[in-house]
Amino acid sequence: MIDFNQIGPRIILTFGNGHVFLTESVCFEILICAILAILGIWLGSNLKPVPKGKQVVAETIVGLVYNFAEQQLGKKMGDVYAPYLGSLIIFLLFANSLGLLGLRPVTADLNVTAALALMSFLIIQVSAVKHLGIGGRVHALADPYPFMIIMNTISELVFPVTLALRLFGNIFGGMVVVDMWLAFMGKLSLHFCSIPILRCLTGIPLNLFFDMFEPVIQAYIFTVLTAVNLHSALEGEMPETAEKRRQKKLRRQQKRELKSAKQEA
Repeated sequence: MIDFNQIGPRIILTFGNGHVFLTESVCFEILICAILAILGIWLGSNLKPVPKGKQVVAETIVGLVYNFAEQQLGKKMGDVYAPYLGSLIIFLLFANSLGLLGLRPVTADLNVTAALALMSFLIIQVSAVKHLGIGGRVHALADPYPFMIIMNTISELVFPVTLALRLFGNIFGGMVVVDMWLAFMGKLSLHFCSIPILRCLTGIPLNLFFDMFEPVIQAYIFTVLTAVNLHSALEGEMPETAEKRRQKKLRRQQKRELKSAKQEA
């Protein structure tokens, strides 16, 4: 049986009388950051005018990150925030996927997802104030009507909460589902076989989804939501207003293309 009183991250190291400690989430975070730092230094070393080998891999990753940032924020702001967005999604890919190694995913700890969401929230707000000024930011929160400033402020404050809970809930929920299913299949197998064969057969599809597919999707969603809200804040619009404006612009473009096609015909 699964002990639900012990599903939180384990304490790995304690200091003094035990009031100061490091959990497995913190230790895995430090390890992931160290691995990514070493990998980044190695990929970025000895660069040549004509790329080959590891330099091709490095330039491909950098190109994908900058293209993603440019699509979300535009060319100018994309170049500024691409390093953060790239670091965020790469870290999340590693942090979400530790289940492949039989370890607890780092983002199955609410403390970790809350810290990541808070960091994104602070970057969005500070960048918006720096780009628009305090008056411009207040004006944006009053979009489209002055009385909306209260609702828009609440929406901004709720954003990091929902961002943290969405990532934590999906990764932690997947971990619990896999553990419960494997425990059930192991016991079921014992009724007709001494080897937990059902645990082995049914565990592979679950691991493929919860430890490979879902971690990638959740890393992408977290990063996209951060980028979308950052773009809206820099533009001086709330996300809902920015989306309506984008849809209106898209419809105008489609009408122009249709008109041009008719003229050519």
